[in-house]
Amino acid sequence: MKYRQLGSTELHISEISFGTWAIGGSWGGTDDGSALKALSRAMEEGVNFFDTADVYGEGHSEELLAKATKGREDEIYIATKFCRAGDLLDPASYSYESVRAYCEASLKRLGRERIDLYQVHCPPTDILRSGEVFGALDRLREEGKIREYGVSVETVEEGFICLQHPNVKALQVIYNLFRQKPELELIPKAFGQGVGILVRLPLASGLLTGKFTEKSTFAPDDHRNFNRNGESFNVGETFAGIAFEMGVSLSKELSWIAEGRTNMASAALRYLLDNPHITCIIPGFRNVSQVEDNLRAANVPGYTRSELDKIHQFYEQEVHNYIRGPY
Repeated sequence: MKYRQLGSTELHISEISFGTWAIGGSWGGTDDGSALKALSRAMEEGVNFFDTADVYGEGHSEELLAKATKGREDEIYIATKFCRAGDLLDPASYSYESVRAYCEASLKRLGRERIDLYQVHCPPTDILRSGEVFGALDRLREEGKIREYGVSVETVEEGFICLQHPNVKALQVIYNLFRQKPELELIPKAFGQGVGILVRLPLASGLLTGKFTEKSTFAPDDHRNFNRNGESFNVGETFAGIAFEMGVSLSKELSWIAEGRTNMASAALRYLLDNPHITCIIPGFRNVSQVEDNLRAANVPGYTRSELDKIHQFYEQEVHNYIRGPY
């Protein structure tokens, strides 16, 4: 496992880390036993960073992380997120009192005295512009309840707003082969300012595994079913904002990237790891097999210049116009 510094912080985290949305809920059925075994396997392989949120299974993924990392709190870093358990549009949800209540609830579920990275969870753009939430986070940091803080953003514009606040130490962005816009300006600027980049949905909700067909179906409680067109939250969180059938077709056109790189998923993750300006990728998982599949990306060949040119041209000419939602 290779490790990268999280921006200008003292944290050095595994370049392949994991997100825990899938083991909390909203990705179909969950199994705690499988999830705990998968977390253990990831840590055996050197993974030292996990991303979660208070709304993943209404706090259940935080509780699973508490069990999996008990006794290893000083060596396994946890990032969690807040605000979506309340009224996203109400400025009061971002006051010091509210943020502290969210934080203390997460600390209790995590069984920890301090959160390593506390992130605002995709708030409205106007909330970021007002900046009040950053003052609340500064106070929590001074109190020792959080080590560092950052923001999970939906758009490049929101990322640039966050970069205006010097104590924001990490941005979490949707970035993958179908969603390349962040790599053009936002990611290099963040890197230059000492702000870490966590890459979520690196496989575009599974599209970039190449395993789906137009007839693939998903469980009623899987966001790939109930949020397919942005019915519940930003459509970009599901299939990178691309209509499912079109995404399947586009993934077939990209299947050539798997040549010499084990499989399409490993190749798609390798593309992101080749970017020296990101800190880590945080693919999801539900079992040991999925953890092991994602970790294979560390050992597959990188991309040649001609391959990268082909990928970027494909994005500009074939993909970009099909992305829906704020980007």
